Amino acid sequence: MSAPMEPRDTSDSNGAGGTKAGAAAPVKATGSGTLIGAIFLMATSAIGPGFITQTTNFTIRMGAAFACAILISILVDIAVQMNVWRVIGVSGKRANTLGNEVLPGLGWVLGALVAVGGLIFNIGNIAGGGLGLNAMLGLDARIGALVTAAVGIGIFLWKAAGRVMDAVVVFLGFLMMLLMLYVSIQAQPPVGEALRQTVLPDQFDFFVVTTLIGGTVGGYITYSGAHRMIDTGVVGRANVQVITRSSIIGIMATGVMRALLFLAILGVVAAGIDLSASTTQAADAFQYAAGTVGVRLFGIILFGAALTSVIGAAFTSVSFITRQGASQNLRNGVTVGFILFSAAVFWMLGQAPQTILIVVGTVNGLILPIGFTLILWVAWRRQDLLDGYVYPKWLLVIGVLSWLLTIYLGVNAIGGLSALWQAG
Repeated sequence: MSAPMEPRDTSDSNGAGGTKAGAAAPVKATGSGTLIGAIFLMATSAIGPGFITQTTNFTIRMGAAFACAILISILVDIAVQMNVWRVIGVSGKRANTLGNEVLPGLGWVLGALVAVGGLIFNIGNIAGGGLGLNAMLGLDARIGALVTAAVGIGIFLWKAAGRVMDAVVVFLGFLMMLLMLYVSIQAQPPVGEALRQTVLPDQFDFFVVTTLIGGTVGGYITYSGAHRMIDTGVVGRANVQVITRSSIIGIMATGVMRALLFLAILGVVAAGIDLSASTTQAADAFQYAAGTVGVRLFGIILFGAALTSVIGAAFTSVSFITRQGASQNLRNGVTVGFILFSAAVFWMLGQAPQTILIVVGTVNGLILPIGFTLILWVAWRRQDLLDGYVYPKWLLVIGVLSWLLTIYLGVNAIGGLSALWQAG
């Protein structure tokens, strides 16, 4: 049997890309299966080592009240991703290409912001991979970080890098979900109390909410799945239903994974175990929940989250700093360089990994409103970039409300970010 063909490149020769009037009809997708790689790239990018570290740290600090922050992050995720996938999918253009067509040079400015945020996040992802291999195999965390980077580089050196990337993120996504389910059952969390505090929390923290949103929705994560969707060729007005369904599936997957991890940690905290002084809080929580095997499972989950996030951060960041019509070989080469540079910075950086993993989430949370402004502007004012598509007003409204919320949370979280970095 011959090997399947790589997804076609929908961009034109000058990098503008997208579906134009009079051009060939968009690909007719028969179901969301054609976008399974894009769906899981979005989902696994959102569930990286930063989120695992944040969830553990904040659950220890806030207990069941942290459920409210998770709910808010999921609601923001729904509003953001449905708009991002719809605008990018219908236009057939990456966010940076759209930015340059709205205002020359804007796309490159946005690309620089996302790439810098992706670089910061990737340092945390590589650090998380080292911690995961340490918990799983006892390997030195710094060496494990380099191994994580090497595996990520190997994927992009593969001739069929796109198919390999999709296969890896789908497999690891399902594996992480199953392992989190097992540990959450073993932890026996107070589900009723968590449900109550989802809507009536005993406490609320702007910094926590902004950090969580940034770690699961902000920065490069916003665009990872949508930009991978462009590569599949499933674009244009004819594929609106498939695009929408795929974005919802991705959001549901991330929501389930967030909830399961939170419940696993909450079960340990609710049992009276004090993890506040631990330097390996998440690993210790899994150990209390499931014994020695829990530590190994934690290592697998953390390494899987780190590797998929390294892939997502590198792929998406490079998609922002290269033209849409750039060759796949060029993009893969730049991606390899991006991962190498991230690993080198991690090796030289003296900051504690746990602090890095929390701080990067807040940084991306502050970047989120900037790029999302472009998406909403195109949806509202640039119907020409959407091939005449009439954008749903209800979707635009929830997008604007979410945008206002991210600005409000970001302004209130800046002080907390400075204090945390100084304390780290």
